[in-house]
Amino acid sequence: MFVTFREKSIIELIVRTAGKHTVHSLATYINVSARTIQRDLKSVEKTLEEFDLELKRTSNEGLFIDGKNEQVYRLIQNLMSSQPTDETPEERKLNLLIILLHEGSSFKTRMLANQLGVSAATLSAYLDDLAEWLGKFSIALTRKRGVGVELDGEEANKRHALANYFLVYFYEEIVEQLYLLQQGKKLEEPVLGYFSPRYLAAIDCLVNQRINNEQTRLADSDYIGLVIHICLTIQRTENHFLLNPIAEVVTEYTSESKLMDELCAELNADLSASLTTSDAHFLSVVLRGSKVHGAGWGYYDSVLLGKLIKNVIEEVSTNLHVDLSDDFSLYQGLLAHMGPSIFRLNQKLELYNPLTDEIKRKYPVLFMAVAKSLEKVFKDMDFPADEIAFIVLHFGSALLMNEEKVQINAVVICPTGIGTSKMLASRIQKEIVEINAVKILSINEFQSAHFDDYDLIISTIRLPLTDIDYIMVSPLLSDKDIGYIENYLQNNLEKITRKKRYLTPEIQQDDRMQNNKPSLQTLLQEIKDVQSSMDAILNNFQVYREHQAPDHWQVLNRMVEQAKTNRLITDAPAVMHQLEEREKKGGLGIPDTTMGLFHCRDDSIQELIFQVAHLEEFCTVEGMDGQSMQIKNLLLMLAPTKMSDREQEILSMISTSLIESAASMMIFSSSNEKMIRQKLEDLFLDYLQNNLIKE
Repeated sequence: MFVTFREKSIIELIVRTAGKHTVHSLATYINVSARTIQRDLKSVEKTLEEFDLELKRTSNEGLFIDGKNEQVYRLIQNLMSSQPTDETPEERKLNLLIILLHEGSSFKTRMLANQLGVSAATLSAYLDDLAEWLGKFSIALTRKRGVGVELDGEEANKRHALANYFLVYFYEEIVEQLYLLQQGKKLEEPVLGYFSPRYLAAIDCLVNQRINNEQTRLADSDYIGLVIHICLTIQRTENHFLLNPIAEVVTEYTSESKLMDELCAELNADLSASLTTSDAHFLSVVLRGSKVHGAGWGYYDSVLLGKLIKNVIEEVSTNLHVDLSDDFSLYQGLLAHMGPSIFRLNQKLELYNPLTDEIKRKYPVLFMAVAKSLEKVFKDMDFPADEIAFIVLHFGSALLMNEEKVQINAVVICPTGIGTSKMLASRIQKEIVEINAVKILSINEFQSAHFDDYDLIISTIRLPLTDIDYIMVSPLLSDKDIGYIENYLQNNLEKITRKKRYLTPEIQQDDRMQNNKPSLQTLLQEIKDVQSSMDAILNNFQVYREHQAPDHWQVLNRMVEQAKTNRLITDAPAVMHQLEEREKKGGLGIPDTTMGLFHCRDDSIQELIFQVAHLEEFCTVEGMDGQSMQIKNLLLMLAPTKMSDREQEILSMISTSLIESAASMMIFSSSNEKMIRQKLEDLFLDYLQNNLIKE
């Protein structure tokens, strides 16, 4: 039995004064912070589970241990005989992981057990846990008789595995240590037994200056993650654990790559580090997979992703019978989040969401709706639960709710209606949080039952029914049975919510309108923004016909120079530079069309501009899917650096309309100025009717 001194003290105090001690009184008594007690209570709960005991709270937040007296007595006996250790199982597993990744290629289990000070059985359990963890990063942990423990995997995957283990299990400790370093406190020992305090302090300062500035502010968790990845990379490289060389021809040089090259050069100079080109590329991938803080930083021009996100919003709206299709804040937030999210998934970068279980418990129906919609829209991607949970938060914020109102009711049918059926019903409610109530019917009672009253029918026997869907399960409810039930709920979500309201009418309409009701001044300003934006786009719209164009950059240069002549921009070279930089970030050709959307934002741009150039000959550009493609229509979209939400919304609306239908694609690639202008006017009229007029 492994418990820390604090955990042992907490258990003894709760046992002696059941219901009297709260988190704050324990913190005062043991002389630590309440947050530390909260963290220790999680380990205490796991310890209690081994004795079939539970940690519960009274109505006054007093803590007590619930369970049979003999189990409590057994717990006390074990506590008395155990020797407290200041290392938690997670800390021991971290030490084991560091040993495996830093001290050779194979290890004898006896030697590992002695190093950690644990038994062979405990070591075996730890290795099982680490094997599962490392498997997520394509690293194989094998144990062979006569050979010992071996690790097999790419160096990049090993770095991701170790960095993420720190972030998942020791995030708060890292934040605390970074804070102390920022305050100038000198730490003598390595942070968490691994990181050099000198390296951490220097990296934190440099990343804060060079990356976490006003232009590219990262979300807090990603900022810490980047600092950890950089420090880990320096220390792994110092220990001669090197990445495979990256071929220059396959390396995509992005703004992240440029930034990380500069940062690595500074680190090499300041810390006498020896970061390589491969290290810089590895870290640029980590940076690119980070979430930029604030929805306003999302690409308003991500045409393909924007269309997919709109489809997800429509799917969720259909499944829940609530209309979120015109919520631009939701769309913009998802656009900002899902770009890096999809990049992380493609790069197989593990993401941890500490709120996943709580989100699934609080919003089970919404979680199912989002999971189902992502699966339908992103057919070639597999979103893990942690990613889905982040996306659920965006929808939850848009719905402005505290709790879901849908109640999913199930009925269990078995031969007698007693005994195993009650155990089954209890297990269903415990294992499947989406189900709120379970009624039990015997085989005799089900003859006269009204099955329309239930959303889910579960039976332990085959029923003589042909017109009613039901799921047949084992009385013991196996993992496979749980999977069947969860799949049924997810696939029939629209049917379940059709006869119920996901949110009550008051929450869905009255409260939302009250909470979202803008002031008169705000509304007038939004009307001005919308009017000036639409006026600018329609007034500045023009179709060019280019008969002789060596390449698309000459066409774009002529269009930008003409815009300067028309006093729409003040610095043509600056705009061309921004267009070139934007193309370096990713292709601008729209797949399955003959169009390319070239766009940028710059201080020298005075008004919103949307123009089209039709080429006589095809030219080759990189598509948004990374493949080369032929285009005949250049779409130019220019905007000032500072834009209101309404201005961004209008540009986003134009971008996503380019591929909303076959008819729309035909219009924008037609080179017919009158037809395209009419399409823009229709878009604007529809926007006014569905947004400003309705509001």
